[in-house]
Amino acid sequence: MANDLYASLGWLPAPPADFSAQCRALVSGGPDAQAADTGRKIRWLATHALDENQLIRLGKSVAAARSGGRSLAPLTPLRLGVIGNGTLDHLALPLVASAARHGVALDYVLGHYDQVLQEALAPDSVINAAQLDAVLIAIDYRGLPLVATPGDQPKAQATIDAALQYLDTVARGIRQHSNALPILQTLAPPPEALFGSRDAAIPGTLRNLINQINLELTRRAAASEDLLFDVNALGQTVGLANWHSPSQYNLAKYPFADAYLPLYADHVGRLLGAARGKSRRALVLDLDNTLWGGVIGDDLLDGIRVAQGDAVGEAHLSVQKLALELRERGVVLAVSSKNDDSTARLPFQRHPEMLLRENHFAVFQANWNDKATNIQAIAKELSLGLESFVFLDDNPVERNLVREMLPEVAVPELPDDPSLYARTLNAAGYFEALAFLAEDRQRAEYYQDNARRVALQGQAGDLDAYLKSLDMQITFAPFDDVGRSRIVQLINKSNQFNLTTRRYTEADVAQVESEPNHFSLQVRLTDTFGDNGMIAVVICRPLRDAACSDGSGSADTWDIDTWLMSCRVLGRKVEEMVLSEILTHAARCGVTRLVGRYVPTDRNALVKDHYAKLGFTPIGELGDGTTLWEIATDVRGPVPHFAVHRIGFDVELLA
Repeated sequence: MANDLYASLGWLPAPPADFSAQCRALVSGGPDAQAADTGRKIRWLATHALDENQLIRLGKSVAAARSGGRSLAPLTPLRLGVIGNGTLDHLALPLVASAARHGVALDYVLGHYDQVLQEALAPDSVINAAQLDAVLIAIDYRGLPLVATPGDQPKAQATIDAALQYLDTVARGIRQHSNALPILQTLAPPPEALFGSRDAAIPGTLRNLINQINLELTRRAAASEDLLFDVNALGQTVGLANWHSPSQYNLAKYPFADAYLPLYADHVGRLLGAARGKSRRALVLDLDNTLWGGVIGDDLLDGIRVAQGDAVGEAHLSVQKLALELRERGVVLAVSSKNDDSTARLPFQRHPEMLLRENHFAVFQANWNDKATNIQAIAKELSLGLESFVFLDDNPVERNLVREMLPEVAVPELPDDPSLYARTLNAAGYFEALAFLAEDRQRAEYYQDNARRVALQGQAGDLDAYLKSLDMQITFAPFDDVGRSRIVQLINKSNQFNLTTRRYTEADVAQVESEPNHFSLQVRLTDTFGDNGMIAVVICRPLRDAACSDGSGSADTWDIDTWLMSCRVLGRKVEEMVLSEILTHAARCGVTRLVGRYVPTDRNALVKDHYAKLGFTPIGELGDGTTLWEIATDVRGPVPHFAVHRIGFDVELLA
């Protein structure tokens, strides 16, 4: 169901399994316990997809931490009053928890039930006496004097004027008596239409009255400092028949269905965060399978999918279109991609269907560092705090890495279907705007200019704890007929992490399988986020004398004929684990030395230093630039973070 994205806050990750225990821990001990981290932990818990009960639980913990004298920094304090014609009590604690998601430490005061005018106009009312920063005027269409008079234009206009006057009186009273900022709501009309399709066009119908009031509220808000909460747009987004629950209104006077309480509270939190300057300013984009379908390093320029008429290509173009629109309204764009820089730039330079071009990005980070490190470098170059950033990436491992290492950065969850990427990013509301000024259009250009003034400095992240949390399960097996097609595909498609770039047919691979003195590996990887599939292929052959630059070599030496890996698993020490497996088999087969070679191409500069990083020693260089490396099979160290599974090997050999 499409509305599940909104009702479940689908752009947020699922809460931790011990969510309740973590909420309790926020208030355990005295005022000094965990004082330095309370606010950060609250915000971290809030940045998950919480249902109504979880919002209430977290809201209670926030209130208890505040009453216990805890500092909620770096959350910014804000006192909010809430008045309305419906039931308000169930809103309060979810609003507190949702505001924390957007950087606000919210304290609240509730007005009396259905006493809107009294609370606004009496100087000593609960609301006006509370020294509030803002007041949410949560009135729905049933709280206004709306009388339907179909076809009677004069009476319709009088009804509209009376409703607007009522709302203006409420807002003016709040400003006058409490000096608080009013937050007015537009009205979500009921789904029922008296005249069918012409209902909105006939003066005096309820739909027509509400539409006219909403238009005028929007116009007035643009000309004043009052905030506008577009509840009408929210109701239309999820569907008016879903938004309004007649049974819940009749039973409890809920102005909207309680299924959408988390969504409503999140939207209020966005407004409050924006009022406190917490809206995000920069969007960092992954490239492969995010801005286009496919992997540019493997699929090449004509192989990536980013074209009209192609369902996958159009899905990724919708992400580009949204990014471009965000840039036009002042959001700074940057790239963080695991890629060679020149390769990553090719689509922006040469692909005719691309909407985004190089000049649209303030910073372009395409390298093989982990993405958390790159985002830190981007933030430094732009002179922006990490809390200003949103990071969009199709890979759940990369998303969670950034969440773990840079919790200040917003990282939306993405569904499997790329056609929903743009909608999900938009639904998250990270770039909430209270106004749009002429200089806002220049903001992206300003940051691009500023980025040119700042030297880029790489910063290494500590990945060990995160890698351990991935619960990586690596499986090794020799080549077989089941995996043969995929092995051939990888051998003939992989370009970047490919030491020799040799290509083999299915017959060639079958021949390797049948040779008793050849060693082969197909490698698969799973982790807490799912199955990565086959991610590496290795072929080792006995080294013949002529293959070695110094003329030496014997049957006790293996030549690493082919070693390739998927780039999506880089940075997880998979290559170290694969080497450990090769060395283990080599030693048990009586092989004392491995020789590896790097054959340079215009696509595999990524692995130029592969063998050096793994501890091999250089032993020669051939005329074509190929470098030769060796390592003894008794040289190996522990590789943490992996559970190893072996299938199809001699059990006794590996015992």
